[in-house]
Amino acid sequence: MTLPSKVRIVEVGPRDGLQNEKTPVSTKIKVELIRRLGKAGLKSIEATAFVSPKWVPQMADNADVFAAIEKLPDVAYPVLTPNMQGFEAALAAGAKEVAVFGAASESFSRKNINCSITESLERFRPIVEAAKTAEIKVRGYVSCVLGCPYEGEVMPLAVADVAQALIDMGCYEISLGDTIGAGTPERTKDMIEAVARRVPLKKIAGHYHDTFGMATANIYASLQMGIGIFDSSVSGLGGCPYAVGASGNVATEDVVWLLTGLGIDTGIDLDALVDTGVWISKQLKREPASRVARAVIARRAMRAAQPA
Repeated sequence: MTLPSKVRIVEVGPRDGLQNEKTPVSTKIKVELIRRLGKAGLKSIEATAFVSPKWVPQMADNADVFAAIEKLPDVAYPVLTPNMQGFEAALAAGAKEVAVFGAASESFSRKNINCSITESLERFRPIVEAAKTAEIKVRGYVSCVLGCPYEGEVMPLAVADVAQALIDMGCYEISLGDTIGAGTPERTKDMIEAVARRVPLKKIAGHYHDTFGMATANIYASLQMGIGIFDSSVSGLGGCPYAVGASGNVATEDVVWLLTGLGIDTGIDLDALVDTGVWISKQLKREPASRVARAVIARRAMRAAQPA
């Protein structure tokens, strides 16, 4: 078994991690979070979402956030654009990469974006065409790939159908999301195997939530299948408003620790990443959700307490 020698991490904390926070997070804090993540070595940072403030109030300052970001030359700042109105706003703001968000579950699609899977794909088609014309990259998300809060089990072939449709449409990469964190390693492998028959492995990313504590195990299983791209969120921020009880995304700190231990290059400074997670957790008045961050903090305290 040969694991990838290098892995690309897509940091989703500023968007997916913050979008469901009930207390408003200031534009200044969002911009500072993105700055710190870039300084820590993240090369792809999902910055915001161009969505209706009626549905996602936390993202109402999307244009202001995107304008204020100190854009590092080697860092991508993708944004979510669920419809043409959002895409046009992102284009006006200067976005160079956008994302569309589909689902492998009919029930979840209707609850999340108020349309069927087929209707969602037709809604995305003009976005992808307009993006091609504007020379903007489009990333495709598929949610509920390992289970749905309304339908339960989701068949791997259903995931493969949506993933292939997005690739055929023109998305450069497909992120497979375990929205409710119900996946286990063998089920993850079965799902990836089905998708990989339709989509090249190099164009598949894993996006795992940690509801049952299986996210890093699922990442390891994905690595064994040849996947080299993973989404994660600093300090484990995030969750899903349509998935009751679902905890946040896997913590970026935990993913970096796993990959480093496997000898896989991430280009990310773990100490700087932990500091960033501690900082944003303080802003949100909570403890870091990352187990690695808590262990690093405890180790630092122990060392500081030792006599010189």
